[in-house]
Amino acid sequence: MRNLLHNINSAIQIGDWCVLTAGIILVAVLFQQLWSHQDATRVQIRHGDRIYGTYSLNQQRDIHVQGAMGAATVSILHGKARFSQSPCHNQYCVHQGWLSRAGQAAICLPNQLSLELIGETKPYDSLNY
Repeated sequence: MRNLLHNINSAIQIGDWCVLTAGIILVAVLFQQLWSHQDATRVQIRHGDRIYGTYSLNQQRDIHVQGAMGAATVSILHGKARFSQSPCHNQYCVHQGWLSRAGQAAICLPNQLSLELIGETKPYDSLNY
């Protein structure tokens, strides 16, 4: 067993450690550059493939949207948004909870409704059907 550990340790060269260290640093830098931590400023509500409306998150408001199955309610409060009511059976969209970061989305597929939070700049990804 001791010989096996010695062989493994001697097999790892200084170049291996340099590549490993460079890889860890690269991952950390890319994570900081590409991961969005931007707060959202607006919520965009879609019904099917069309935009129902875009609303500021700097308000306290409930928006009632008629979907394919019935009316759903989107609540806006203190810079956050969520589906607070939906006619769908499983209520996955309601259980998604409050969204506050740009790029976050909640989708109610049976009712063909979605909401996406938008920041000052458009994130690299978009919400599509």
